Amino acid sequence: MTIEMLWEQDEPDEVLRDRFGFADAAAVGDWVVSMLERHWDIRVASPERVVLSDRNALAWVRRGDERLLLKWSFAPERSERLAFVAQVTAWLGTLGLPVSAPVPATAGDLQLTDEGVSMSLQHVIDGSHLDVEDAAQVGSAGATLARLHEALRSWPAQDPRPEVLAVPTPLTEQVTDWIASDPPTLSLRARDVLGRLLERAPTALPPVQLVQGDYRAANILCAGGVVVGVLDFEELRVDHRIVELARSAVLLGTLFRDWGPVSESVRQRFLDGYRTVAVLTEEELRWWPVLVLWYSLALVPPSDDPTGWGRAAVEVLGHAAREQRTGPTSRRSG
Repeated sequence: MTIEMLWEQDEPDEVLRDRFGFADAAAVGDWVVSMLERHWDIRVASPERVVLSDRNALAWVRRGDERLLLKWSFAPERSERLAFVAQVTAWLGTLGLPVSAPVPATAGDLQLTDEGVSMSLQHVIDGSHLDVEDAAQVGSAGATLARLHEALRSWPAQDPRPEVLAVPTPLTEQVTDWIASDPPTLSLRARDVLGRLLERAPTALPPVQLVQGDYRAANILCAGGVVVGVLDFEELRVDHRIVELARSAVLLGTLFRDWGPVSESVRQRFLDGYRTVAVLTEEELRWWPVLVLWYSLALVPPSDDPTGWGRAAVEVLGHAAREQRTGPTSRRSG
């Protein structure tokens, strides 16, 4: 069994001991085996692999030809939220959407808590992480996000308490507050262009709804040119769909330790894919350049920039400035 960190640079054996309370790999393996037998009546050998991240962990196990994934969290304050996420993900699975739906425990729980640990079990989806150089995969990713949004807009069950899933402040206020915070990487030119774009942005938008929350290559699995799995709905939230679409377009290529921007052509292909499924309003399309520029600027690191977020933000800024002078040229009707 291998013990790995998902994105942190810490020593995994030390994290396993100091953060998760397991003496070694054998101890966590025994715990996983016992949890699966106790709550799902599933008997397996020790996990093939355990991956750690913050206070969360994943363990891959095999039952015959079937591969399963146990996910657990030592963050008790997230238990109620994770239970809600499990309900939504299971419901999306019943609609035929490519999600990793939880496997019900023997008592029927989709997400359960044992001794302060919140956990769920899922089937492993075979696929590779989205390749932003593959035009078909990028288009499929856009179309899949649109299908998710269409479904999530009609979520039928009672929403959780506000502290579990909060409604965001008005979009204009969010961007204005960010500019007012005087980020160290925000140049005078960028402040001017973003401010003028914001002044022209419409206040009327379709209502907020549930959105996936972290839609990017790290959480999108593909086979061939098609999305076969959307993972990790733990960041599920309420927002405008155009906000998630733009944020995802900027972050689309990011993986666990490969955190870099994508080109304008990739963002456009992603948007085009989305619009093959869902119609965006004129007001939403007018927000697109504002949001793409905002997220591009916000992701520029204050010091070292090995993957080129600063350079990418300058390119987005130039494109936005040209559109201000000449009007939109690249957003096609759908």
